[in-house]
Amino acid sequence: MKMLKMLLVMSLSFALIACSPQQATLSSQTSEEQPLKDSQLSTDNEVESPLCSYSLGFDIWEPYQYINVDGEVSGVDIQIITGVINEMGCTVSYVQGTWVSLLEDLRLGNVDMLIGASKTPAREEFAYFSAPYRTEQFSLYIRNDDKKRAAYNDIDEFIANGSKIGVVGDYYYGPQITILQDSKASSSNFVSGIMGELNIARLLDMDIDGFLEDSFVGASILRRKGLDNYIVEHGFTVTTGDIYVMFSQSSVAEADVQKFNSALDDYMQMDSYKHTLQKYSR
Repeated sequence: MKMLKMLLVMSLSFALIACSPQQATLSSQTSEEQPLKDSQLSTDNEVESPLCSYSLGFDIWEPYQYINVDGEVSGVDIQIITGVINEMGCTVSYVQGTWVSLLEDLRLGNVDMLIGASKTPAREEFAYFSAPYRTEQFSLYIRNDDKKRAAYNDIDEFIANGSKIGVVGDYYYGPQITILQDSKASSSNFVSGIMGELNIARLLDMDIDGFLEDSFVGASILRRKGLDNYIVEHGFTVTTGDIYVMFSQSSVAEADVQKFNSALDDYMQMDSYKHTLQKYSR
């Protein structure tokens, strides 16, 4: 009796061993080979996560970076770079701050990208730079009733006569201004602030005699605040050169910057890029 039970158990075991692999393989093949229905494909596409995600730091700098009346982050730089990121199949989130604080956040890797940036050796120590996506020009602004300084030919004459010029901390105004800012003889003629609009208040309060601001930004601020009759362009301009996206070396791989550059090159050939520039140039 015991021998019979043993024979039955052994027979059952051999049967299970012989059948299990074939059944598992068949089940796997059936699952892999069975085609998905259209509805299943659609659902999968809808829930598919993006390939990548970036945090983009911005400071209020209309018309390049600002929050519109609907509470949305907008502007010429925002629209261009967001368009490129979308072309990469990525998503973007926005972090608002001052330029000085955002530079530190980028260095630490707290934000991945900054836009509207100029390339400098100091910044290249902690940031990768994209290919350029536009150029930048700064204008000198003065009070409309300041006939004395309106007669000056250039910024050198401003400094020679002891005038104070407002700038924004850590903004790059090109090699000519950088030399003047770094010189012991003229560094005290430049008064630094945390944002461009502070320079407008200082100028109207006569704490400074002029300020440097991006030509489009300055015109936008004066028009928006109704100060066109009080503050005007002097006529002196300085071109700082190309404008780039900065990527944090602490949070972004250099290979991803190259992918961004490839997408940027494609995007700049599109109508949407041209329409954005036309929209904000008016």
